[in-house]
Amino acid sequence: MIKIGIVGASGYTGGELLRFLKNHPEVEIVAATSRKFDGQPIYNVHPHLRDLEIKFENLKPDEIDADLVFTATPHGASMKIVPELLKNNMKVVDLSGDYRFDNIKTYEKWYGYEHTHHLKAVYGLPEINRELIKEADLVANPGCYPTGAILACLPIVAEKIAEKIVVDAKSGVSGAGVTPTDATHFPNCSDSVSPYAVTTHRHGPEIQEKLSKFGNAKVSFTPHLVPVIRGIMTTVHSFIIEDVSSDYIQEIYKEFYDGEPFVRVLEKGEIPRLSSVRGSNNCHIGSFDIDENGRLVVASAIDNLVKGASGQAVHNMNLMFGFPETESIDMVGLHP
Repeated sequence: MIKIGIVGASGYTGGELLRFLKNHPEVEIVAATSRKFDGQPIYNVHPHLRDLEIKFENLKPDEIDADLVFTATPHGASMKIVPELLKNNMKVVDLSGDYRFDNIKTYEKWYGYEHTHHLKAVYGLPEINRELIKEADLVANPGCYPTGAILACLPIVAEKIAEKIVVDAKSGVSGAGVTPTDATHFPNCSDSVSPYAVTTHRHGPEIQEKLSKFGNAKVSFTPHLVPVIRGIMTTVHSFIIEDVSSDYIQEIYKEFYDGEPFVRVLEKGEIPRLSSVRGSNNCHIGSFDIDENGRLVVASAIDNLVKGASGQAVHNMNLMFGFPETESIDMVGLHP
């Protein structure tokens, strides 16, 4: 049995971490921090977690006694917390962007913060870094958009089938976090699809950096906000440089993800659906169609709060402590 702390437990990702860890047989939740809700029961903020008999606490990092801490904190805040947790011999899975980049200058350029506490972290995408995660003390949980995009692109990048890739991704409103904004206010985002940061989104360089380890493809990324609560649908367009069939492409994906517990490569012609992965840690990948101009289309679907955040974080925790990879996160999606 290991002791777990969650820093920033009142947000959507904190709630999902609590939901998964609640039924984990090897875990005891010993701290769920929140300054705003200090002393309040968990269910005051997360009403579906009424059976969790713990309260939010306003704790400093040196007041937490755990084996592993999830830092579900804003970008720029984690770097001030993580070093002290590590110094006190706790492992960390950080859900912010503070430790995702190999190149700190890239982080500072795209996130706008001076990185004052640089530490070496393992990028927490199990499908590419499983063995490194097992030995890590600090894991940087990937961004939600990069998770869906990288998994959809990896096989064709690794096989050098495409040199230029366009990633068109559409996310549910929960991806913007628990605090409402003008963009996420219901009358403003309902019945609409809105591209944003069309060439400048900070997840673009994350996607590029991680894929560059597998090939030289150049990746362009544009996100969209769509009026659903959960999910990211990623459509990848690439003009292939080899004369191959869609059957061949699908077989590449099947071989690449063979044995992966949370990646499902669909049958030819099948298109992923957000409802099929909602609430689950699964990534569905499908389409593989090639048009008459040589454009290959691959689509992936994930739940942005699960495979895109908290479910993947628990997967990383399982790897770090030698638990079964799928423990407490092996569930099917909520369709319809």
